[in-house]
Amino acid sequence: MDSLPGTTGYTFAMESNPALARWLLGQRNAIEEQLALRLGPAAPRASGPEAETLRRFRTFATTALMRGQAPTPALEGLRPDERRVMALLTAWRETATELAGHQGEELARRLSPLLIEFRLGLRTSAPGKPDSTRTRIPRRAVAGAIDRIPDAFLAIDVSAATIVDANPAAGALLGVERDSLFGLDLMGFVPSSQREAWWGQLDSLAESENDIAFDTSLNDAGGDPHPLAARARAFRTRSRTLALLTLRSPGKAWEDKPHSHTLSPHHPQETP
Repeated sequence: MDSLPGTTGYTFAMESNPALARWLLGQRNAIEEQLALRLGPAAPRASGPEAETLRRFRTFATTALMRGQAPTPALEGLRPDERRVMALLTAWRETATELAGHQGEELARRLSPLLIEFRLGLRTSAPGKPDSTRTRIPRRAVAGAIDRIPDAFLAIDVSAATIVDANPAAGALLGVERDSLFGLDLMGFVPSSQREAWWGQLDSLAESENDIAFDTSLNDAGGDPHPLAARARAFRTRSRTLALLTLRSPGKAWEDKPHSHTLSPHHPQETP
């Protein structure tokens, strides 16, 4: 593979493979259907920025395979969350590779450097592009020490039930890459019978200084329920209140347990 100067720092020439490019185009719907099954609630909305970024990467990749040279990624007008987008594109590559059968190894080898080039494009901007339109890597909402704890951890914006931070254990629990969780609606993982109760608990955290503990369950990306013991406390910033949730299997007791109860739709406003 020959390196050539390009607007993203480098681009490259590669051996063309029109047959593989045509396969990607022909299997587009099958790949995305499998990707949606794989990601469950973490799948991108059809009209969202992640879905548009995926469409542009697919065009970028098939063009590179068809011509034998990667074009400059078309990123005008996009302001995606880089971490979430790269988790999505990686999952798309893995899904396509699995569906490609005996061509899977070759497809993965071809797509890996294209992912690197596309990521460089997300991180940089064209000459003269104003600072206000540059793609930036978002700051983590909570310090990275949460990545080292064995329990699943989620930080939730209580006003919208949006996941703003998570650790790898939470990704493993919910069956998706941790970075794919950022910006998602927590309620997509909550069984429908418990959603009203979850809203009640988030409201309680927004209005109280007390920690709470409760028994509940969350569904993973495949829809399978996982019974959990949860503990939560509020964390207030200038612009919002976060619920810091620690989740573990019900059999593991908390060392200093606050007032505990069962999260039930029959008591949606229950306060510890």
